[in-house]
Amino acid sequence: MTNRLRTQIEEEEAEQQKLIVEEKHDNEFPDNFITQFFTKGFWNAESATKALPFVLFVAFLGMIYIANMHMAERSIRDINKISKEVKELSWDYKTTKADLAFKSTLTEVAKRVDTLGIKESLQPPQKITDAEVKNEH
Repeated sequence: MTNRLRTQIEEEEAEQQKLIVEEKHDNEFPDNFITQFFTKGFWNAESATKALPFVLFVAFLGMIYIANMHMAERSIRDINKISKEVKELSWDYKTTKADLAFKSTLTEVAKRVDTLGIKESLQPPQKITDAEVKNEH
């Protein structure tokens, strides 16, 4: 009877250890929507393996989309930079053109040439005809 009792006690202890192990296993994964979705639901290792090419394709498209956005933003920055530069060059052109128009007036030319000793003609220009040119030759 002692052997029988000992075996019964060992069996009971083994069952309790199984229950304890099983309880620990249940406590390892909390029972919520996500764990049920991946363990008990339609999503398992086989379906995940089948969906892997599609997931990789979507990730590749996402990377292409991000790269395209970066290129577009860089192009917009370059366009803005060049348009500012064109505006500045346009302003420089207009100021240079105005300065040239001012400096080419008769009075300004006379002031600059006066330092060289050249003076403005007081006689009006004369028209030369062909007859006068032929008589001289």
